[in-house]
This record gives sequence, C-alpha cells and structure tokens, in this order.
Amino acid sequence: MLRHIRLWAMVGSVLALISVHAAAQSQPEGQLIIAFDTSIAATYFDPAETAGVQTPFVFLYALHDALVKPLPGNDQAPSLAESWTESPDGLVYEFTLRQGLTFHNGDPFSAEDVRFSFLRYKGTSAKLLHERVKAVEVIDAHRLRFVLYEPWPDFLTFYATMATGAAWVVPKKYLEQVGDDGFKRRPVGLGPYRFVRSDPGVELVLEANERYWRRVPSIKRIIFKGVPESPTRLAMLKTGEVDIAYLMYREEAHAIQKDPALRLVRSMPPVTWYVDFPEQWDPKSPWHDRRVRLAVNYALDKQAINEVERMGLGRLTGSIIPRGLDFALALEPLPYDPAQAKRLLAEAGHPNGFDAGDLTPLPPFSTMGESVANDLAAVGIRTRVRTMERAAFLSAYREKKLRGLILNVTAVLGNAANRIETFVLSTGTYAYGGYPDLDDLFRQQAVERDRGQREALLHQIQRLMHERVMHAPIFDSVPLHGVGPRVEEPAVGLNPLLYFTAPYEDMRLKRP
Repeated sequence: MLRHIRLWAMVGSVLALISVHAAAQSQPEGQLIIAFDTSIAATYFDPAETAGVQTPFVFLYALHDALVKPLPGNDQAPSLAESWTESPDGLVYEFTLRQGLTFHNGDPFSAEDVRFSFLRYKGTSAKLLHERVKAVEVIDAHRLRFVLYEPWPDFLTFYATMATGAAWVVPKKYLEQVGDDGFKRRPVGLGPYRFVRSDPGVELVLEANERYWRRVPSIKRIIFKGVPESPTRLAMLKTGEVDIAYLMYREEAHAIQKDPALRLVRSMPPVTWYVDFPEQWDPKSPWHDRRVRLAVNYALDKQAINEVERMGLGRLTGSIIPRGLDFALALEPLPYDPAQAKRLLAEAGHPNGFDAGDLTPLPPFSTMGESVANDLAAVGIRTRVRTMERAAFLSAYREKKLRGLILNVTAVLGNAANRIETFVLSTGTYAYGGYPDLDDLFRQQAVERDRGQREALLHQIQRLMHERVMHAPIFDSVPLHGVGPRVEEPAVGLNPLLYFTAPYEDMRLKRP
C-alpha cells in the first residue's frame, strides 16, 4: 500500500511539474518595441473617431476588438460576434455575441455596449450608417439586431469591415464615467493588449491581456514609439532600440536588405497612391480645367517613382480603386508623356506653366511628395511640398482646408462602393465636391441587390471618374517594414488586407 501511495505521489509531482512548466510556457514574456511612422495621436485610441484609413487600426487591433474583423485566412472573421444572419428581405441583421468576455477594467461585455458604440460612432461614413439604420435593438445580453429602413447590400461592408470603426466596441459604463477626453487619455477595451501609459505623440505602452478570448499573447509588453523620420527609424532598428520599424523605403529598404541581421518584410493591402485635386470644383482655379488635370497624369513618371519609392514592387494603375477590391474596374494608367503634358497646359492657357501652391503629401511621405513635385516642375507646374503631422493632415483633409494638390494614399477596406462613397461623392468625407449624376448612380447601386446590375452601375461610376480626370492615380503600393533579430514572427502579412502587424497575439520573439 505504501509503495502504491509513493508511486502515485511521484506521478502527481511529475504531473504538477509538467503543469507548472506548461503554464509558464503560456505566460506572456519579454518586450517588443515598434517604431511607428508618425506621431501617436490620442484620437487613434478611440474607435468612434476612426478616419477611414488604416492608421488608427494599428492601435485598435491591440487595444480593442470588433464584432467582425480580418483575421488570418478570413477577411470577415467572427470576433466578438460568433455568428450573424440576414433576413430574406435584407432589412434585419441579427448578431449573436461571444459570451463570458470582460473589458480590461473587468466590466462585462454585452449587447448594450455594441449598441452604445454604434450610436456613438462619428468617424468616416457615420452619417451614412446612421441614416440607413432605423434601429439597433438589444434582444438580450448576447443578441442584438440592426433594422434598416430599406435593403442595403453594403451594410456589412460599411459596418463589419475596416471601412469604418463602427463595429469596434467600447465599454458603455466606463465611457459614461470618464467622458470622451478621459477615454482617450486612458482607453479601456477588449483587445489582446491593455493600456498602461502614454506620452502623447511620443510613446504608447501596452501589456498583454491574459484573458483575451482568441489567444493569450506570447509577448508581455509592446511599446509603440512615434518616429516620423524614416532614417531615424532605420537607425533605431540597427542599434536594437526598436524591434520593428514601419514603412522603410528608398535607401532605408536597401540598407535593411544588405544587413544580415535584419529582415525586410512586406504586405499586400489594397493601397493606392494618387494625386487629388481639391480645387477642381472652383471655377477660378486652374485645376477646374480638365486639360490641366490631364496634364498632371501625363507629367508623372509613375514607373520611376515606383522604382525609387517602392523598389519597383508597386503596380501602376489608372484608378484610385485597387483591382483586388470587389467591383473594381481595371483601368490602365496613362503613359508618361511630358511633351503631351506641356501641350495640354498651353491649350489651357498656361504655356509657361503656373504656380500651383502647396503639394501636401500624406505624412510622413515627404520624399514621395518631392518625387511628384519634381515631375510636375519639369512641365512647368510649380509646387511647394508642405509637411504636416498625420493627425493634423487627416483633420484638415476632412474639414476641407487643404488647397493646391494632395498626394494621398488610401487603404480603406471594403469594396469599390465604399471607396467611392468616401473619396468621390459630393458628400464624401474626403471629397471637396462632386457630380450629381455620380451621386445618383451611387444611390441606385446602394439598393441594388442583383450583383450583376450593381457591378454595372459601379463600373459606370469608375469610367466617368476616369473620363473626368478626377484624380491622378500613380500605383498600388507595397508597404515594406524592417524587422530586427529578436523577432521570430512579426505578424506582418498574416492578414493580406492590412499593412501593419496583426493580430498582435500572433507575434513571437525568439527564445534565448
């Protein structure tokens, strides 16, 4: 009997040791530092203010969670919502929520938080969402339904993708206690990492949420450092001060390729660079003349810019809507022809060119702005490259305060319709004007449930955009990032739609 007791005691001890070791293996360990490509704005921490670009999602993926979001292998993966249904008439969408989840502060997650977050949302396409959704009805703690005024084929595109931040959930109770400003100072979410502290604009410190539903993160602490200058990000990567440096181009990308201790990784999101003409709606502006806008398209040496800025990895395009998006119309770029650009300028009354004022690139891509400015100067269009902080740029863009030319890049997810809604319609968040016929075609497609008919309408809009030269497309881009020697899995490219590291819980450091 004693021998049996000792044997079972030994077995129990071994099992206990194995259990302790397994638990230790699953505990988050270590620290990883990411050099973010611009200053870190507090507005990025609040889903309600998501600006229709991917930048805020860099932080939302860490701090917060959504009903549905892109995850590896599924561009529309169930997250906080385990499942959802659409009624046969297209008027009701019902979501069943994941149970047993709590926010970082311990508050339980419920359908009321989802309803509160939707009603509170004021970012890109908020007006459209709130106009089309008749009611958000809480059925019980883990079920709710969205009721529409009329069938809207793109409801899930605008609500349950990263086209907006409306499906990202914040805690109602906590937010009502601290208010909007208090929430930005100390955000609370459902994501794989919780907020520790922030030095506004400079640094954000996060720690692993060991209760995260999908997977316990393997890395204990992640630190984001706002570093707008790419040479500085490269230097920090080389010295080991940071482990990942976002957006490495030109000389920095080549330097990483030549360094055996570093890796250059890339993703393939739907990212398109183009020149926007915000003054094309002003009859007194040179940009009101289609020939002047067309001259810009001929003046840009798109392939040379691609080679210099993206190592030739981008794909030249004639549209601001990437071919990989649903309902996109493939349009070839106009050729590089500076002589034709000069002829068009002369026909428009500018034989010696003209002073076009500011050329404002999306921060921090000033070198890209210089490349565009040089090509324009070669045909007589003189510009001044204006540098701004990204948050200020996005705010000025939305508020229609930018003049001259805007060099923009967009990675808005969804399909061709939500790109058009954001950048082309007269009511678009980043549109400074529009055309009544395009607005009317858009309204028609928005309620068209026949896919073929809808595609025809969206293609017609894109052809008219092209014929009217509303933009000067350059190329579909390829974001490149530098990765240091301590990182085993940077989680870049696991989600093809995203340019940044995601999901954060899939990141891994190398074991010593």
